[in-house]
Amino acid sequence: MKLKTQIILATVLSLPGTVAYASALTIDDYCIPAISAPASVKEMTPLADGETYAAVSDDGQKIEIFSYRTGKKTGELFSISGVKGDLKISEFDGYQISDNGRKILLWNNITKIYRHSFTAEYYVYDTMRQTLARVSDKGPQRCATMSHDGRLVAYTRDNNIFISNIDYKTDNAVTKDGEVNKIIYGAPDWSYEEEFDVRNTMRWSADDTTLAFMRFDETNVPAYSFDNYKGFCDPNPLGDYYPESYTYKYPLAGYPNSVVSVHSYNVDTRVTKKMDLPLSDTDYIPSMEFDGNGERLMVMVLNHDQNMLRLFNVNPGSTVSRQILTETSTEWLSPSSYKMVDYEKNGFVIGSDRSGYRHLYLYDYNGTLKRQLTKGDFNVTDYYGHDLRTGSYYMQTTSLGAINRNVASVDAKGAFKLLNKEEGTASAYFSKNFAYYLLSHSSATQAPVYRLYNSKGSKLADVELNSAYMSKYASAPKMEFLKVKNAEGEEMNAFVIKPADFDSSKKYPLMMYQYNGPESQEVLNKWRMEGIFYIASQGYVVACVDGRGTGNRDTKWTKSVYKRLGDLETKDQIAGARYFASLPYVDSQRMSCFGWSYGGYMTLMELGAGDSPFKAGVAMAAVTDWRYYDAIYTERFMLTPGQNASGYENSSALNRTSNVKGRLLIMSGTSDDNVHFYNTLKYASKLSFEGGVFDMMAYAGFEHSLRMCDARVQLFRKIVDFLNKNL
Repeated sequence: MKLKTQIILATVLSLPGTVAYASALTIDDYCIPAISAPASVKEMTPLADGETYAAVSDDGQKIEIFSYRTGKKTGELFSISGVKGDLKISEFDGYQISDNGRKILLWNNITKIYRHSFTAEYYVYDTMRQTLARVSDKGPQRCATMSHDGRLVAYTRDNNIFISNIDYKTDNAVTKDGEVNKIIYGAPDWSYEEEFDVRNTMRWSADDTTLAFMRFDETNVPAYSFDNYKGFCDPNPLGDYYPESYTYKYPLAGYPNSVVSVHSYNVDTRVTKKMDLPLSDTDYIPSMEFDGNGERLMVMVLNHDQNMLRLFNVNPGSTVSRQILTETSTEWLSPSSYKMVDYEKNGFVIGSDRSGYRHLYLYDYNGTLKRQLTKGDFNVTDYYGHDLRTGSYYMQTTSLGAINRNVASVDAKGAFKLLNKEEGTASAYFSKNFAYYLLSHSSATQAPVYRLYNSKGSKLADVELNSAYMSKYASAPKMEFLKVKNAEGEEMNAFVIKPADFDSSKKYPLMMYQYNGPESQEVLNKWRMEGIFYIASQGYVVACVDGRGTGNRDTKWTKSVYKRLGDLETKDQIAGARYFASLPYVDSQRMSCFGWSYGGYMTLMELGAGDSPFKAGVAMAAVTDWRYYDAIYTERFMLTPGQNASGYENSSALNRTSNVKGRLLIMSGTSDDNVHFYNTLKYASKLSFEGGVFDMMAYAGFEHSLRMCDARVQLFRKIVDFLNKNL
């Protein structure tokens, strides 16, 4: 259910020392993603012929086939109305096509678990017979994983793995000791999903005789509980009068994580084996895949301090493992690097920032480095794959500067080439054989455009240009880029958003927007239309700097915050604010800061700094002390509280409350499973104990991102109201 807000921003806003003006755009146009997001191309599934791709129809009832050459529809793979037999469905939420193209896995009736995970009802569609079959009729499934030939589907239910044989209509258990909040098979625990981006740990061998999977033993992980309060936008009456208590395993910094292991199951013999890996109970397995031949398992083992990675080649039959690669760092190893991996027939490509920048390296399966594929003072930010016909490798890079993303290739001789040379943010979506690609490009002043190209770089068709969308947002405030120096004289990338009716002779209040978490990036030359643009439309100059710790510069810049989160970042944000305060159109007496999650933490750190220049600040879903956040993320940058006690003390926003002089608005969702509401309550309690005066808002039943029920509309209305009253 959506709560549609119809607030028209044609009302005149008057602030002391600023000009009054009106905007034709509404708050919905800025803050509701379904409205503010430009048109995009539907998710593309490249098909085996290399000439076509699949996409869901506009009405959501079909899976259609499109030509890469023209972008035009050429046929259909699936249609709800065309299903034969007794079993029918009225909708589907996603699909997966088997490697041989004969079966399609479909799912609907999704129930969310965490940020990415869900349970659903799964079905297999036979493209020849045009019939549907249920994967299981014994309850919703999770992480359904279809074999290459489409005959078998592995899935988890109640933390156990089952394999459904579609042809023989059997549904057999692979594991039996799975138990909620104790043992998980196949699916990840909360921490792996959130911090390693692991969605599913089940993998089929190439011949579909072996299912490999991970086991998570979270028995010793402390349980975290909170009351699930029901807000008025939630139509479910359960938990209304007596709130439901939600309990799950969440390891805080310094507490035990799940003990993980890797297993294989032979479909023919029904024998399960545990892989012989040199694992300790505190090691992580951030990635497990079959090699390019689908025969051996490639298992990454990361130590608890997350500064040593070992890659093992494992025989799933004999269970014998062989270490073939080791990577170490004096700080942390970034998942953005080592999880950028692709296993081919004769070797694998993997990312590493060992040179000071993230680059791609080619190895054989003996662990011998064959080639460094990319070099230079830039980062590889995505890897698209290898064209076996030409020998070219394709990737996305920052070769035109950290705030830009360009698509590039490296040929068989090592020559580097940009496929697009425009500043901005470009992404590519390639056909199976790399003969074609869809290029998406946007910038701070241009919404995304989508065009089809062939491998020679010749444009074949315009797919979406967002012309009408750009006309609608012609009057919206725009982002401008600049460089700002910190106290050490180092340049920081920055942007400023001026009101649409900007008058350089006037002085405007300032809002510093930030995230600034390790490896993050806010200053990026791409199209955005969101709440901060609404704030600018209401007569504020919005500015942002990416200080030390942020990503896609060199590793010295990014990893300078190791074991001291919040220290250098706060200094750099304040330096940025002082720079903007020096500008003739900024009122230095009316400056504020705002951030979400890590950015909310930054707001609290900045208001609590002894030299804070901010009159007001807004902290949304803020971490208030790193001892209250999850172990994998926190310990990656801080180690454990036992290893780095002084670092945790110095980084705690709770230890700065006595310095808070500016007015604070602190907000959080009560059902946030990521940054717990307790962070906000703890901070508010300490401020209250010290006699502080502040504003606080709680969003009943809402999670971390506040995406439900268009709540962001109300949030940004509240922010503007708060700033108007306090600036």
